[in-house]
Amino acid sequence: MSNLELLPINIGGEWRLGGGDESATLYPATGEVVGRLRAPSLADVQEAIEKADHAFRTSGWAQKKPHERAAVLHRVAQLIRERAEPLAQLQRLDNGKPISETRALVASAAGTFQFFAAACETMEETITPSRGDFMTMSVYEPMGVVAAITPWNSPIASEAQKLAPALAAGNAVVVKPAEATPLLALELAKICEEAGVPKGIVSVLPGRGSVIGDAITKHPLVKRVSFTGGTSTGKHIARIAADKMMPVSLELGGKSATMVLEDADLDHAVNGVLYGIFSSSGESCIAGSRLFVARKLYGDFMERLTAKAAALRVGDPADERTQMGPLITAKHRESIESYVQLGLSEGGRLRTGGHRPEGALYERGYYYRPTILEGVTNNDQICQQEIFGPVLVAMPFDDEEALLEQANDSVYALAAGIWTRDYKAAWRIGRAVQAGTVWINTYKQFSISTPFGGWRDSGLGREKGRLGIQQYMEQKSMYWGLNEHPLAWAN
Repeated sequence: MSNLELLPINIGGEWRLGGGDESATLYPATGEVVGRLRAPSLADVQEAIEKADHAFRTSGWAQKKPHERAAVLHRVAQLIRERAEPLAQLQRLDNGKPISETRALVASAAGTFQFFAAACETMEETITPSRGDFMTMSVYEPMGVVAAITPWNSPIASEAQKLAPALAAGNAVVVKPAEATPLLALELAKICEEAGVPKGIVSVLPGRGSVIGDAITKHPLVKRVSFTGGTSTGKHIARIAADKMMPVSLELGGKSATMVLEDADLDHAVNGVLYGIFSSSGESCIAGSRLFVARKLYGDFMERLTAKAAALRVGDPADERTQMGPLITAKHRESIESYVQLGLSEGGRLRTGGHRPEGALYERGYYYRPTILEGVTNNDQICQQEIFGPVLVAMPFDDEEALLEQANDSVYALAAGIWTRDYKAAWRIGRAVQAGTVWINTYKQFSISTPFGGWRDSGLGREKGRLGIQQYMEQKSMYWGLNEHPLAWAN
């Protein structure tokens, strides 16, 4: 391994080396080690959760007035912005995304803390309509210790989307970042401490999900888990949660349909489809990986799309001009290559891509060209299984009924895109397509103010939105007796 010093992790507010196995995070563009640490042992996990519970009960964080917690979260947002460039560069090294994208992710994280600071300070509890000689109220309380299990594809943004509302609600939070990308979660924990979050309220426990994530999820003091990642892991967490009667939010896989209608603005649609599947190198749960194009314009559209896809700049993530960086690991690239071979074996034809780029720049990194396959049907495995890479399958459609039948024929239901000038068709198809998010004449745009999540194998629950803070709280009803005389039943 590299001579880099081992990084301490945050175990219940104590920064120290974990007691588990040593691991390294590699720069996907070169394979070089950029960070080394020891994962927590199971004893460390136990300690972190117990200290989080103690901090929740004794630190005063849960008892702070909402505007007091909000002030701390605003300070977190401010510190993220002050350190935006170093954080963006670290994110680039941690998972290989182009620097232009990691800067946007850091800005998103700051905006998330700002939003939930405002949501915390302005959240109202409710006096409900009286149905008798009493006044009724609905109030919310923090849960205690909650867990945030995050993926490797957009670490700082994903961690902020879980950490900010959980802290705003008054909880203690145990963060389990992806084993491949632990660095940003550690930095975010340092920023939270500096901003005034009490010691022990935030822990960061990197490591293997099957070991560390499993131990966190099963722990009786953990009252909620928010997970973003693969569907099989999400279902495993759901089974554990069922035994504990524990609420969860699960943001899982996708095989999102993008639909180009006959009257679409082709300039907008071509660029939007490219961005929807090839930005982030396709390593995105909401990637528009199934493309349906009206048969009348299929030929022209695909020619334009193919030419632009072939011209995308795949290269060094540090280069401001790079549009696609490397994939996360060599193993993940091999998985994507096997999927492309599967598509070809099912009768698919390559329009572009399907191979690693050549040249000295690409020799050490985990690069892959943007790839478009056609000649398949929606029933083929290549159209049904999530690839999580820069692979688009394209199919023509003949009418709206056939389009919707195919778009909805998937175990996944996370997102969809519609390209049309006809607002009535957009509304009709947008309501009929089964997906948690539908973009119309745009794609892969996000707002922290708008709830996000999926249906079916794409998950349970929602993140973001003004009410996202309530996902990390327990609702309580209170009755205030106003009757002048004792309850008559006991007379």
